[in-house]
Amino acid sequence: MRDVIIIGKGPAGISAAIYLKRANLDVLVIGKGMGSLEKAEKIENYYGFPEPVSGIELLNRGITQAEKLGIQILSDEVVGIKQEENFIVQTTNSEFEARVVLLATGMTRSGLKVKGFDSLNGKGISFCAVCDGFFYRDKPLAVIGNGDYAASEIADLQHFTQNIKLFTNGLDTTTNKLAPEQLIVSDKILEIKGQDRVETIVTDKGEYLVDGIFVALGTASATDFAKSLGALTEGTNLIVNENFMTTINGIFAAGDCIGGFWQVSKAVSDGANASKHIISYLKASPL
Repeated sequence: MRDVIIIGKGPAGISAAIYLKRANLDVLVIGKGMGSLEKAEKIENYYGFPEPVSGIELLNRGITQAEKLGIQILSDEVVGIKQEENFIVQTTNSEFEARVVLLATGMTRSGLKVKGFDSLNGKGISFCAVCDGFFYRDKPLAVIGNGDYAASEIADLQHFTQNIKLFTNGLDTTTNKLAPEQLIVSDKILEIKGQDRVETIVTDKGEYLVDGIFVALGTASATDFAKSLGALTEGTNLIVNENFMTTINGIFAAGDCIGGFWQVSKAVSDGANASKHIISYLKASPL
């Protein structure tokens, strides 16, 4: 069992990992991809860099620094978190246990950009199978996505209904976690229709009746994980207290996922501050 698992290997997560490791804690960082900073061509306002630096270079420097301290950084996709005696972090390939989890996955992904999505969001459209699956017992459902995260959401929904279609929105599936009998609709989604609630998904090849839609595009965000555990959010941001803890004891968050000034310097600061409070929390909660 680890002391801390950090989900996200951007500035907030790596900054926290460095401080936690220097406090002699057992830390594991898990992340898939580098987030939005990877796409930044030039960063010209970060302390200590008189010349522009690319986002990917800055990220790689942080990861190299962490690895030199002996911090394990695992490139894998986290698909879920469960709270038992401790926290169980589920990835595509394995499970890991920790006393504390720090969410540092960056900003919440955007929703589906099709007609009807915004107006029906929250009216049969959900981003959390664990949170809302219970309300759709024996109902026809759609999961929108094409990867391991979508497969994980389907697995959670199958506790409530077997009538589930996976809509890939024109993309190829990138997961091997689906059952052979899973119904897959690869059409391009054009519109979501409904009066007061979701009723149909319109594609370029037809219409499909559904009572609920679960969005699982790309990889899960910090908000997805927090909501699945019952943590409170405000819009797309996680709610944290002055100690960077969410409303779930032992679940902390830092960086863009808690809102505020979307800058690398703020993310690094969040990670450092969160680590300080995680250290105090663990000292006050002996095994």
